[in-house]
Amino acid sequence: MTELTGLFVEKPLNNVVAVAGADITFIARVDSTTLTRKPTMKWLKGKWLDLGSKAGKHMQFKETYDRNTKVCENIFCQRSIQKNNNRKTYFSYLQTYPFTLTDRKKRPEEPEIDVWELLKNAHPSEYEKIAFQYGITDLRGMLKRLKKMKARFYLRGDEGEAFLKKLDSCYSVHKGKKIVLTCEVVDPNVQVKWLKNGQEIKPSAKYVMEANGNIRTLTINKTTLADDAAYECVVGEDKCFTEVFVKEPPITITKLMDDYHVVVGERVEFEIEVSEEGAHVMWSDVELHKDKDSKFRFKKDGKKHTLIIQEATLDDIGMYHAWTNGGHTKGELEVEEKELEVLQDIADLTVRATDQAVFKCEVSDDKVTGKWFKDGAEVLPSSRHKMTHIGRFHRLVIDDVKPEDAGDYTFVPDGYALSLSAKLNFLEIKIDYVPRQDPPKIHLDTTGNMVSQNTIIVVAGNKLRLDVEISGEPAPTVVWSKGDQNRDVPELPSHNKFDVCQPITDTEGRVRVESRKDLSCFVIEGAERDDEGNYTIIVTNPAGEDKAVLFVKIVDVPDAPEDVRCTSVGEDSAAILWNPPKFDGGAPVKGYLMERKKKGSSRWTKLNFDVYESTTYEAKRMIEGVLYEMRVFAVNSIGLSPPSLTSKPFMPIAPTSEPMRLTVHDVTDNSCSLKWLIPEKIGAGGLDGYIIEYCKGGGTEWVVANKEICERQGFVVRGLPVGEKINFRVVAVNMAGRSPPATLQQPVTIQHPKIRLPRELRTKYIRKVGDKVNLTIPFQGKPRPVATWFKDGQPVDTKLVSVRNSNVDTILFIRAAEREHSGTYELLLQIENLEDRATIEIRIVDKPGPPLNVRVTDVWGFNAALEWEPPKDDGNCEITGYTIQKADQKTKEWFTVYEHNRRSNCTASDLIMGNEYMFRVYSENFCGLSEEPRMSKNTATIVKTGRNPYKEKDMSCMPKFTQPLIDRSVLAGYSTAISCAVKGFPKPKIVWMKNRRIIGEDPKFLMQNNQGVLTLNIRKPSTFDGGKYSCMAVNELGQDEVECKLDVRGKDSGEESKGGRRVGREE
Repeated sequence: MTELTGLFVEKPLNNVVAVAGADITFIARVDSTTLTRKPTMKWLKGKWLDLGSKAGKHMQFKETYDRNTKVCENIFCQRSIQKNNNRKTYFSYLQTYPFTLTDRKKRPEEPEIDVWELLKNAHPSEYEKIAFQYGITDLRGMLKRLKKMKARFYLRGDEGEAFLKKLDSCYSVHKGKKIVLTCEVVDPNVQVKWLKNGQEIKPSAKYVMEANGNIRTLTINKTTLADDAAYECVVGEDKCFTEVFVKEPPITITKLMDDYHVVVGERVEFEIEVSEEGAHVMWSDVELHKDKDSKFRFKKDGKKHTLIIQEATLDDIGMYHAWTNGGHTKGELEVEEKELEVLQDIADLTVRATDQAVFKCEVSDDKVTGKWFKDGAEVLPSSRHKMTHIGRFHRLVIDDVKPEDAGDYTFVPDGYALSLSAKLNFLEIKIDYVPRQDPPKIHLDTTGNMVSQNTIIVVAGNKLRLDVEISGEPAPTVVWSKGDQNRDVPELPSHNKFDVCQPITDTEGRVRVESRKDLSCFVIEGAERDDEGNYTIIVTNPAGEDKAVLFVKIVDVPDAPEDVRCTSVGEDSAAILWNPPKFDGGAPVKGYLMERKKKGSSRWTKLNFDVYESTTYEAKRMIEGVLYEMRVFAVNSIGLSPPSLTSKPFMPIAPTSEPMRLTVHDVTDNSCSLKWLIPEKIGAGGLDGYIIEYCKGGGTEWVVANKEICERQGFVVRGLPVGEKINFRVVAVNMAGRSPPATLQQPVTIQHPKIRLPRELRTKYIRKVGDKVNLTIPFQGKPRPVATWFKDGQPVDTKLVSVRNSNVDTILFIRAAEREHSGTYELLLQIENLEDRATIEIRIVDKPGPPLNVRVTDVWGFNAALEWEPPKDDGNCEITGYTIQKADQKTKEWFTVYEHNRRSNCTASDLIMGNEYMFRVYSENFCGLSEEPRMSKNTATIVKTGRNPYKEKDMSCMPKFTQPLIDRSVLAGYSTAISCAVKGFPKPKIVWMKNRRIIGEDPKFLMQNNQGVLTLNIRKPSTFDGGKYSCMAVNELGQDEVECKLDVRGKDSGEESKGGRRVGREE
């Protein structure tokens, strides 16, 4: 232990030696009495690596804080330390370097020490040790300077150092992710080796090794826990080291721990299930750590983890916990001492000389042994005394009974403060040699089972054997019967009375009579409740008669309690109520025993060990949010009743918080629709539903609106008084009761109807024919207003226009607008006697018709004047202009003269002398040009002046090919083309044919005509495309035709011929 300084009460050891494969634990304690708050402690490796980020399977941390002593304890455990011969790895730090703890209290700075010479002469692996020893804080800067000074020596190889930049001291990666290890070497051409725990790594899909200049990288894909190891990069004799830590994902607990209630010596198994196989689970109870050689065993089976206690003792009582890095569960263990239950007590015996006496008892545990005593002295086995133990039965058999055998016999179980006693009565046989007659006499033994005179109590299920001694000469006749022989006996109980006495004559069976000399035995095997009643024994002989009446009372365990139920719950408690059993078993009920269990579990936990007299009980120490079930046992002097029926599951919970954001969704003249959100805090018990209440403004009497609990976050309150201001509130309900109410800030009132007409609809709404019209008009008002549409003062025709109304808007929809849909639309919004109106003008427009009466009014020079009249149909909107076109009579090709001409006349200029022109005019509006133009009624001829008339040359000629088609031979699969040239006027029509059949719109062929040069392109021809191709040119003066032959060769035809020749040579 190092010297204690500063805040540390206990520090970890400076030097620790650990065995490979074993666990190692470091403990540090800090006194925080002088601090204002709890200190924060961290475990560091080296100078910069925080080990808290490496918590997982191999590294575990536990921190405790005592608020009384203000002492904080932090424990760090490293599991399964691996063996590694290189001192630069993490584990060599455990042997060489101490761990460092940091807290929030600043330590005094140590004086600065010049350690340049130490660093200059030391091995790089000793740098951190020197830094820790002398408190260097700027070690990184000094190492950079040292690295630059030694760079030349590294390049020359004098020092044998091959790395410019080594691997980082460690790397951290999440399981399943990728990580890249990078270092920099001096020689860019040098080959490196990568080692994992001393074994060379081979390139694979998981391990990718790359070299880029001086940079060497190792990429590990999809890391697993097996990749948590030490890695080396080797260049010749030089090496650099690092360590990769793989973080495990959080492990959750899918099956929680159950509570156990056992007796001393029983086996206990706390079992949980986690989300992944092979996960690490920490087990602990309160303030107790388990050693490996203790009686606690840990078992793993896939996702199941089990803590086993072979033989439970009273010291094991407590709460047991299980932790993973993503969850926690706990279970309570209750242990009680063993109680031995007596199932059959020893009965008193009365036997005669030389008879056999058998004492028998039955206990609950078949492993219990014991001893027999007579009048306090132990009975030892002998030829006449035999003791047996078979299962739960213990017997003492005495053969050839003698007078000295009479006395008190006791059986004492070993290890229990319990004894069972019975009496052996010796019956002497007296022989009177003087013949005489004695009247019969019944000698009743009032000891044993008789609790009062003539009353015998028998436990149900036990055996009743009543030996009655009879005297008299001659031997009397004995008659047993059940029922009332004498109703005048006042002291006898009258529990069961029979009008007719029932004689008992059977000598075999469950109820029988056995007769011996001077003795009559009445036997009931396995007594039942119906056996209860008055029994009469009558003995007669010539000398007289004697009679005795006995009352046999059958007592049993009580019936089970009834109607076990939970009346209320708290955060960790519940109030339980039940009804007493209908039948108490013939003995008063002393009290009750209660048990509980978690729903779904099969283990019951006792809640009380002493008898509880009341029929109400408050169960405590329960976990909030867990479903429990209860059952109750009744106890009387005979024993324990069967368990009651299991109560309905209940859950310890607290009431929820109030519902959130209570708002009014809709209001009518007699109803109100409310909406809200679930409470912010519900608790583990969930939410059963909501109760909605209302009251009049200014009143205090709240009325419940829903007869049954509302399960949704919305409700319509109906039957409200008209014209009243109403306040509403909503309460959440669960098993714990009502939550605080959520209320509205203001009472609900009716709103006036108001149409919110969009800005774009306040002017004329214009759409083209065929367009879709979709007008959405929002409005407000409460209760819900009634929206009605009108067109030109009449209700809209629903066959032409679709209307849809909602709570907040109305929609007018026309799928395809027509001219007749144009008009003035009016929206009427009404709430009872209140209303609001809005008007919308809709115009559906179309293209205009052609102008009317287009004519040439004047021709002069190279100009012509045109006039026309507006179209008859303007398309339901203003005419914005006209488009004028001209064409000469020779070519009849149309050219635009004017566009967007707004006047109904124009002048066409720059006409060509000697040509005759015709004109046409299009109308134009918002939708565009008219579908068809209007042709001019007359033409304009530009007359030649001062020149000889020009005679045009006739260029007409029949088609004639100037370049014919040429035969071709091509290779299959390679595109080709055939060409020819033709002349002719008018322009001839071209027809391509294959084998005298016209080639149609086949995508395989592409026909082109460029200034009389005709080309037929054939895309990737096959052998089937071979044949005769012809081209025909036709016009009104005649036709001409050329043809050629196309041969398509297969790809392997040449190779086959060559192969054939080779085969021939081989033959």
